[in-house]
Amino acid sequence: MVRRTRFFPLIVAILIAPVFASKVTTSPSRSSDQVQINPPAVRHSEPPAASASVEELEARGDQLRMEKYYLDALDYLRAASAKNPNSPRIYNKAGICELLIQRFRDAQKDFEHSMKLDHQFADAYNNLGVVYYEWRKYGKAIKEYEKAIHLNPDAASYYSNLGAAYYSKKEWENASAAYSHALQLDPEIFQRTSHAGVSAQLPSPEERARFDFMLARLYAKSGDADHSLQYLRRAMEEGYKGIDDVYKDSEFVGLRTDARFTQLMASRPPAISE
Repeated sequence: MVRRTRFFPLIVAILIAPVFASKVTTSPSRSSDQVQINPPAVRHSEPPAASASVEELEARGDQLRMEKYYLDALDYLRAASAKNPNSPRIYNKAGICELLIQRFRDAQKDFEHSMKLDHQFADAYNNLGVVYYEWRKYGKAIKEYEKAIHLNPDAASYYSNLGAAYYSKKEWENASAAYSHALQLDPEIFQRTSHAGVSAQLPSPEERARFDFMLARLYAKSGDADHSLQYLRRAMEEGYKGIDDVYKDSEFVGLRTDARFTQLMASRPPAISE
């Protein structure tokens, strides 16, 4: 058995939010090697100018957030909300920054405040769902995602988030249905993974294998043979035990005529242990 660690793709997306990443350093010790996680830089830019307009403050906050200077971004967004306390958009953006530096309670307050200012603001419901997802409160996350979908049924990321929550609850059919809807709305939804959101909470190889096989089935159903084969191979590498279902499931009918499918199944890539 070959030992290798593979980074699992991110599947839960929050709108326009890059992943927070702290710098990690190591220092030698007499008794052990110590790992220190360095906090993000407290100050990257000058403090917000008192004379700056709301629009200028918000724009600068957006820029700093995209550069991953989240604390600085918060300074500008807080200054903007002080001048315009009735903007649900600004509170939602501040909540995203709080979420990305794992201040989940503060993020929750910002998203809830945004929703109070605008009961129809779908993004805030979706992002609050991400907070609950991070807390592993999947039932609450599902409720928030469903509210967001009710308000905006055309957002693929909402359905992807909903699928992740159902998947974490091991409700496979509901997860598959949500992911399928996300894929219909955005065929590239599962390919934009490295800097798009919060990692899925799939602790075991068995669950990752099941997820890979689910995506292989969904892509096969949509006629995307390339991605279906990609995830089918991943399912094999994760040791999915029901791999022979490809010969029974109707979704794979078209894929079974592809020569690459025949070659993949004949080669049977060995499972990669964690």
